[in-house]
Amino acid sequence: MVHATVRMVIPANERGEVLEILRSIAERTRLEQGCIGSHVYQAAEEELAIMVEELWKSEEDLERHLRSEEYRKLLLVVEMALEPPEIRFNAISHSTGVETIEKARNVIP
Repeated sequence: MVHATVRMVIPANERGEVLEILRSIAERTRLEQGCIGSHVYQAAEEELAIMVEELWKSEEDLERHLRSEEYRKLLLVVEMALEPPEIRFNAISHSTGVETIEKARNVIP
């Protein structure tokens, strides 16, 4: 799996339009082959920060997406940012859930 994030700081006067565009991109991205999830978040602590988070089944699926029209639109939005964006692609070899907390805290399910 690949966890992809783009964090950007958007001017206040463009925030509403940017959120609308990003939500539309995320909705269409969820339909792409290999997409596990695509979400848009607004930062609670930084009023102008917005993050796009995607999870992909494989690097090949991610690379296909990076060549897509939807990702081109995301890059156009990134150009509106007040500062250079933070873009990350993290490979995930495995994933766990609440069972990790239970194991660490010795909680019996």
